Amino acid sequence: MTRASEAYLAAERAMEIPPIDRRGRTDENPKGIGFWALVAEDFATHDRNFFEQGFWAVFVHRFGNWRMGQPKILRAPSTLLYLILFKTVEWFCGMSLWYTVKLGRRVRIWHHSGIILSARAIGDDVHIRQNTTFGVRNRRDVADLPIICAGVDIGAGACIAGAVVVGQDARIGANALVIDDVPEGATALGNPATIRGRRIRIAPDAAPTEVDTASPETGPPG
Repeated sequence: MTRASEAYLAAERAMEIPPIDRRGRTDENPKGIGFWALVAEDFATHDRNFFEQGFWAVFVHRFGNWRMGQPKILRAPSTLLYLILFKTVEWFCGMSLWYTVKLGRRVRIWHHSGIILSARAIGDDVHIRQNTTFGVRNRRDVADLPIICAGVDIGAGACIAGAVVVGQDARIGANALVIDDVPEGATALGNPATIRGRRIRIAPDAAPTEVDTASPETGPPG
């Protein structure tokens, strides 16, 4: 991996993301909840609609992780079933969500098609829309994958590439290209994306307010 930012490394620690060379070797489903309870929560997150393709993609992801915690005698046939299910969702729904992505709870995938989610981790309560891509920035640094923190809202057609972190409760606009870190509570718009505003909580129980901000790198909001 190329040199990651301090914010990226901090998110890596906070979300307990496995090192690159350990990806996919253990069950990384959320702790503290059983497999079927987790599936039920995912079903409720997708409006209890069995025909939501996002639910199918998330279910296959959960199953792919669950099998890694099983005895080897069960893991081999489970792996074959996982590969069949994964390809079925990929072919018929246009969604690629590999089990090696550490996926949080209540993640909602809206609509379907053109969704490729290759990330180190996706946190709790993230919303993702159609034609979204998470992945590497170039062919040389194939280990450089984004981290999406909890509560992020991602618009249709967004692309988040490289070893970047999207901070908690940030918003990514439609068709934005994110190749740099997005601060907590910020809104990223454009191609390449710039920071246009941040939601700031005045008190723990207060509703978030939004103010325009400008970083030295991006200048004033347009």
